[in-house]
Amino acid sequence: MVLEHYISDLLYRYNCVVVPGFGAFLTQRTSAKINQDTNTFYAPTKLLAFNGQLTSNDGLLASYISETDRISFEVAHNFIEEQVKKWERTLANESSLLVKNIGVLSRNNEGSLLFQPASEINYLTSSFGLSNFSSLPITREVLKEEIVELEENIPLVITSERRQSTGFRPYLKYAAVLLLAFSTGLTAYKVFEKQRTNEEVARTNAREYVTKQIQEATFFDLTPLELPTVTVDATSSKLPSEKEGEMHHIVAGAFRIKANAERKIEELKAKGYNSTYYGTNDYGLHVVTYESFSDATDALNALKEIKRVQSKDAWLLSKK
Repeated sequence: MVLEHYISDLLYRYNCVVVPGFGAFLTQRTSAKINQDTNTFYAPTKLLAFNGQLTSNDGLLASYISETDRISFEVAHNFIEEQVKKWERTLANESSLLVKNIGVLSRNNEGSLLFQPASEINYLTSSFGLSNFSSLPITREVLKEEIVELEENIPLVITSERRQSTGFRPYLKYAAVLLLAFSTGLTAYKVFEKQRTNEEVARTNAREYVTKQIQEATFFDLTPLELPTVTVDATSSKLPSEKEGEMHHIVAGAFRIKANAERKIEELKAKGYNSTYYGTNDYGLHVVTYESFSDATDALNALKEIKRVQSKDAWLLSKK
C-alpha cells in the first residue's frame, strides 16, 4: 500500500484530495498555451497546488482506500495516519519530501511547507494522448514598396532643344517605372509562394505528429464506476443483475492499430486472462477485454481485482 498511488488516482477525478492531518492537494484546469520564445505548444492540463491549512478529514481518501483494497474504513484511516507521521519525520530530518507523481514538499526557514508540482503527469483526462511539442517558426518576408522613391530618384533632365530632337525621351521614365513594377510583382509572387510552401510543410508535420501520437495511444474510460440503484421484484425468480442476453466485459484498452490490439490479447492470455477481441467502437478503435461475464456481480468482483493487481485503468462495458 502506497499512499501516493491512491492520491494520484483521485486527482484524475476530483479537484481536491485532503490528506487528514497533513494538507490538501488541489488542481486547477489551464488552457493550452504557446511559448513564443521557444515555439513550444503546451496542451491543456491541470495545475497542482498544495494547501497546508486544509487538514480536516472529508473521508474521500480513506473511503477510496477502503473500497479499493477491501479493508475497513478504520484500517484505511489508521494507514493514512501512519503515512502522515512518516512524511512529517522525513520533512523534519531531510531537506525535502518526494511524493511520487505529485511533487516535492520542503520547509522554508519559517517552517512553512513549500510545494513544487511534478510535470510528468497530466491529470486532465480530456488531454489524454496529447504532449508538448516544439515547431520551427514560419519566416515571413515583408516586401517594401519602393516604386515611388525610385521614380523620384530617376535623373531626367529635359531641355527645350533636346525635346525637339528626342521627343520620345519622357516615355523612358514611364517604361522604367513599368519595368520596376513588373519585377517587384514577380518578387512578391515568389515570396508568397515560399511563404505558402512553408505553411503547408508546417501543417503536414503537425498532422503527422498528431497521427503518430494517436496511433501509439491506448484510450481508457476513467469515469468513476457507480453501481445503479435497482428495485427487486419479490415475485420474480431472477436477480437484478440477470438481464436477458446482457454480457459484461472488462475492457483492457482500445487501439488505433489492430496489430497492437492482437499483441495485447496475447500478453493478457499469457498472464492467465481469457482475453478476447471485442470489436471496434464508434471511433474506429479496436477494443480488447480481460474477461467477459453474464453475471454483473461476478464482473464487478473481477473488475475490482484487476484494478488492484493489474491496471487501475480497466473499466466495465455492459451490452446486450
